[in-house]
Amino acid sequence: MQELKEYLESNNRDELHFSEIVNILKQYNEEKFSEAIKLIPKDILGDVALELPDRYFDDMIASLDVQDLVEAVKELESDDQVDFMQELREHDEEIASEVFKRLDRDDQKDITQLQAYKEAEAGSYMQVELFTATEDEIVKDTIKRFSKLKKSNEIENVHNLFITTKNSILLYSIDLDDLLTFNFEKTFQNNIEESEESYEPITAGDKDDIKDVVNLFKEYNLFVMPIVTNDRKLIGRITSDDIHDIINEQATEQMYNLVGLNDDVEEDEEILKAGKQRASWLGLNLITAILASIIIGLFSDILDSIVALAVLMPIVASMGGNAGTQTLTVVVRQLTLGDISPNDAKRIIIKEVSISLLNGFLFAIIMGIIATLWFEIDKLGIVIALSMIINLLMAGFFGATIPLLLEKMRVDPAIGSTVILTTVTDIVGFFSFLGLATIIL
Repeated sequence: MQELKEYLESNNRDELHFSEIVNILKQYNEEKFSEAIKLIPKDILGDVALELPDRYFDDMIASLDVQDLVEAVKELESDDQVDFMQELREHDEEIASEVFKRLDRDDQKDITQLQAYKEAEAGSYMQVELFTATEDEIVKDTIKRFSKLKKSNEIENVHNLFITTKNSILLYSIDLDDLLTFNFEKTFQNNIEESEESYEPITAGDKDDIKDVVNLFKEYNLFVMPIVTNDRKLIGRITSDDIHDIINEQATEQMYNLVGLNDDVEEDEEILKAGKQRASWLGLNLITAILASIIIGLFSDILDSIVALAVLMPIVASMGGNAGTQTLTVVVRQLTLGDISPNDAKRIIIKEVSISLLNGFLFAIIMGIIATLWFEIDKLGIVIALSMIINLLMAGFFGATIPLLLEKMRVDPAIGSTVILTTVTDIVGFFSFLGLATIIL
């Protein structure tokens, strides 16, 4: 507790880093945490709460009264207000309703506006706080207004000045460093007409898919993007820190989906809920394992006569599984990043199959020599070498094809891909190895 007090006392408001406070809070047990959270200044309490892992949110709510929560929400930007209220609603609907009632009408309006958007729409991620100027406004007047708002902490994280018509139609976007080159005695329209620079803004519609917005940020290396309606009316902005959070969320979701898990469930503290979800995928995996076992059972006679096959069999399946997972991970990630266009399917499949074949031949030679020296059985090396090539070929093909096919079907390419791929590589691996052994040996 002393460490937190010293940190808060030794820094003024602008020097406080939410991540530092969060790192200190995470060191405390439940009792100390409940006491420590009350020491956090109310004007930064909301930011700290959103930085904390979800499991701490319940303890925080239990330690604070409704008015504390109201003050915390008031100090947040609109997009963060929505996130906080969503967390609060999931914790306790009654408390969330009471907090919402005590907020200012403007805050209530902003929250309601943003909550009306679907989860994947750009509008649900934007903040409505904007600093704008009209095209006929004198530059020096805008700078004075900006300085006044900044000193009073009414605006923050301003990277660009948006120039609009009087009815809020977006015309231009000006970086603040470019603004310094303007003639302060003239209007924005006069400055822009005299400049050789282009101030045409890169925008996104409020109903656009957030994934497309993320790709635009990456493509143009943006710090901020204005969000407009269909008639180009400026209604909000998305900043790079929001995009960073979205990318982290997408990466986490993708990792969980690859193994059949849901990130929301896994971050929940309810053991039964997480266990139930994992059990469903483990059950599916059990079915695929039984299928592989049935394949093995078809060749029980040759397994009984040549024990070496049982020893070498897992190697073929394991190599195929790992090779396929490598391909799958690469393709899924490239699809997520937008690096694969609709016409790239053939190129991707050929590339991944070629890589798998190259590795297949390499490890076929290595394993063929090892098997021959190890068991001294005639043609056993040929059997495992051919099986290795076949399985790695299929691993590369299906590792690339499965996510591409799911993407075409508008299904998240990460969901269930690993289970499908493992089934294919196991069955192909066992069948090719034991089938070739039956024919050749």
